[in-house]
Amino acid sequence: MTHASPSPSPSSPSSHDHTHTHTPGQGQGHGHAHTSGPAGSHDQAEILDLDADVLAEHTDSLTAWLPVTAAPRRIVDLGCGTGAGTFALLARFPDARVTAVDASAVHLDRLRERARELGLADRVRTVRADLDGEWPDLTGPDLAGPELVWASASLHHMADPGRTLRTVRGLLAPGGLFAVVELAGFPRFLPADAPRERPGLEDRCHAALASRHTEHLPHRGADWGPELAAAGFTVEGERTIAVHVDGAGNGAVGRYALSSLGRLRDGAAATLDARDLTALERLLDTGGPGSILRRDDLAVRTERTAWAARAGASVRPA
Repeated sequence: MTHASPSPSPSSPSSHDHTHTHTPGQGQGHGHAHTSGPAGSHDQAEILDLDADVLAEHTDSLTAWLPVTAAPRRIVDLGCGTGAGTFALLARFPDARVTAVDASAVHLDRLRERARELGLADRVRTVRADLDGEWPDLTGPDLAGPELVWASASLHHMADPGRTLRTVRGLLAPGGLFAVVELAGFPRFLPADAPRERPGLEDRCHAALASRHTEHLPHRGADWGPELAAAGFTVEGERTIAVHVDGAGNGAVGRYALSSLGRLRDGAAATLDARDLTALERLLDTGGPGSILRRDDLAVRTERTAWAARAGASVRPA
């Protein structure tokens, strides 16, 4: 089910040595916890690529929905990861160039490699930056601001999202559009009665991490409509998509579930009941009879909400 509100009221609602890795239960198909070193970045890049593959149709749907007044030629993708949004936007707006911003060199390397494979290298500029610190110059070569800024599953990771919103408003060209996309939570993959020996296992794993996520990601699940309005934007649209991707015959869903539940195990192991942990390990044993890769009842289930907000006259970033 999809619902869209064409014009909701505005009153309604430096690079780090460590990178953010997507951990089940936190934010966009992508909640993030801190994992040190390049290995964590490579692991995260794998799950980002799977996420992009599995949710590509829904990402395309959101880019098609954007209420642009004219096709943008300058776009910025904040927290671009390995490029799911970047490439969807390049396909949606064939005359545009995208500046892709992320704190991870590994993610940006993979994005550039993908751009070369697709023959899009001349339409992509990558910038490595920590957006909780000093922002880089994201204007174009003509010193003009972007007509569209896209932030998917990244805003809730900011230490001060209000500062980020005000900075984006100051960055945008007059009348430019800011698109914020967030997942309601990390996707679920198993039926409620699975696995047979421990029904409801997945929900209990997410519950085991809930308090930790609330502490470290207080903005996860926020209604960004009021925050955008407070930063001086006019919210022109809000759309929620119920995501359900059947895993039958789709190997990417199985791999996505395997990688995601592995991260869930890593985060929840210390607090899980021993029987739940045993059942989870059985699902993650790719050589065993209970492997999640052998199941034919997997599906990716979550919700995505997008807000489209228009910038007025340019303001000075706070």
